Amino acid sequence: MIDVCTRSPYERLCEGNARFMKGEHLSRDHVTRRGELVSGQQPFAGIITCSDSRISPEYIFDAWLGELFVVRNAGNVVDVNALASMEYAVQHLGVEFIVVLGHEMCGAVNAACSSEYHEGNLARLMEDLGESVRRGGGDPARVVVENVRLSMERLRFGSGHLRSRMEGGNLTVKGALYSLDTGVVRWLD
Repeated sequence: MIDVCTRSPYERLCEGNARFMKGEHLSRDHVTRRGELVSGQQPFAGIITCSDSRISPEYIFDAWLGELFVVRNAGNVVDVNALASMEYAVQHLGVEFIVVLGHEMCGAVNAACSSEYHEGNLARLMEDLGESVRRGGGDPARVVVENVRLSMERLRFGSGHLRSRMEGGNLTVKGALYSLDTGVVRWLD
């Protein structure tokens, strides 16, 4: 087996997803690992994804405790909290690879595409998804893709620190879509 330090974060995530799809998770001693992580963490990737209970990056990418720095919210929206979290991951934890992971049949996207009335904080989430709905023409399948793309743009243009890291070649941001049915993570160009 190739040492994990020689493989890129992208390769590690792809390999983990392949294991997940086949049901061949690596065997791990979580009790020992918890103890190893008490003194700190060094995740190899940051993930921004949906709060949907069917989406769990640690499983989808067959990752171990401490390997992924995950931000979850309905619709995987990049807001000020997601930006601040990823800035922290990059500045203080050394993360050099961020994934915005959307998924098919996203409830938040479906709600934003509907004409249903929402109030309170849910209405604010619908506003945050509004640009993606416009870009995707109101078609939920297309809106999911546009939402990932827009979230990637928000990472780039919402944080001067992240933008300078990207422009300097020290940070990669990729978009991906997860299939609830197959477990496949499809990477966007």
